[in-house]
Amino acid sequence: MLLNEMDDDAARSALHACCASTAWIERMMRARPFRDVPAVLDAADRALSEISEDDLDEALAGHPRIGDRPDNASSALEQAGVAGSAAPVLARLRERNASYEQRFGHVYLVFANGRPADELLAILDRRMTNDAATERRVVRRELAKINHARLLRMLSTERTADEGVSR
Repeated sequence: MLLNEMDDDAARSALHACCASTAWIERMMRARPFRDVPAVLDAADRALSEISEDDLDEALAGHPRIGDRPDNASSALEQAGVAGSAAPVLARLRERNASYEQRFGHVYLVFANGRPADELLAILDRRMTNDAATERRVVRRELAKINHARLLRMLSTERTADEGVSR
């Protein structure tokens, strides 16, 4: 598995593309070498469950607002369903993002893969009724889904590259 073979700097960089929490990355680094893909995902979940609230905030800071121009390839891919949305829906999403951030103190994080803006807006509206503790638990679950998807994409690219070399 290429993630095991990378030097520490390359592995940290690859993991940072999955999650911006330094504590999460360091826990993942200590878990190497990984036996297989399920072991990577298990380590990711364990690392996420162990990070502090401040570390979670660091991870959240690595995510653009839903509906804003993504600042990295992963976010662009994940928010592709939002890109072609109608201007009024995007405006409402921006407005509700601001309300969410004011209420909870961090970016609205949701597993957006393949979801259109109106669906993400409906989820945001439902989550606005959460208390702060409930919302933090929801955010951790959503971050776990995002981490899994990003890790699987990275590992899938590794397998594809490995298969291409061996044939």
